[in-house]
Amino acid sequence: MVLTNNLTRSLSREELKEVDVQVLKGVVYISLADNMLYKSGSYEVNDRAEQTLSKIAKIITDYKDYDVLIEGNTDNVPINTANDKMKNIRNNWDLSCLRAASVAQYLQERFGVNPKRLTAGGRGEYNPLATNDTELGKQRNRRTQIIITPKLDQFMDLIGEAPETKSAK
Repeated sequence: MVLTNNLTRSLSREELKEVDVQVLKGVVYISLADNMLYKSGSYEVNDRAEQTLSKIAKIITDYKDYDVLIEGNTDNVPINTANDKMKNIRNNWDLSCLRAASVAQYLQERFGVNPKRLTAGGRGEYNPLATNDTELGKQRNRRTQIIITPKLDQFMDLIGEAPETKSAK
């Protein structure tokens, strides 16, 4: 909870329009709108994202006992492969993976986040938040999530400390 409060306090009012921070079951989900991070149809992180990613990197660096999963998501509109930079990308799943990897590398190269703590993956169009039948729905589905979780060994320790339940006879 402290991690979330520190992050939301550091974000400007403008940034909060494009960044959603939630905590679910001890895991912090930071959802970033794709138009804030990338040019349309691209996977290269743009200059506009630097300030927001610097704040997220500081939180990640301050909380060393957490791992970070960066997850790319798209809408269901097929990519335009006529663009030279996109000709080797087969589909939205490829694009979502490349976007997640770009953010991971950006955090490492620009802000010194330890790459051993970063995992990048893509979910393509297969994890929608909203329907893809409207522009607003598509816009919500095009996002990159930075998911901050306790390290797996600590998580397993927590599970080991959980009270046992008695099975019904």
